[in-house]
Amino acid sequence: LGAGPRQGLLNLYDDNPQSQPKQAETRMKLAVALAVLPAAAAFVGPAAAPAETRLRETKADLEALAKELNPTVGFYDPLGLSSQNFWGKSEEETIGFLRHAEIK
Repeated sequence: LGAGPRQGLLNLYDDNPQSQPKQAETRMKLAVALAVLPAAAAFVGPAAAPAETRLRETKADLEALAKELNPTVGFYDPLGLSSQNFWGKSEEETIGFLRHAEIK
């Protein structure tokens, strides 16, 4: 607190001759760190392959998924939306739309 604009971690505008070697040393360390940083990235291994995700888009897939995730309740669709065809599209496209809307 109370540090003025000329007081900071690295004061480049200091006219004190005793602080000149410190500043030069700090600048050299910073330059070395920045020069070595890209080389360190070369030793990083490749990213792991993403897990395969299969979307279940048919009513039969939804029923199987429901039994797998919650055997007590099972498949529950009281409005029958999975059997509908929105905008003249197929049942699979309607299920895909509903799942997309559910995520948002």
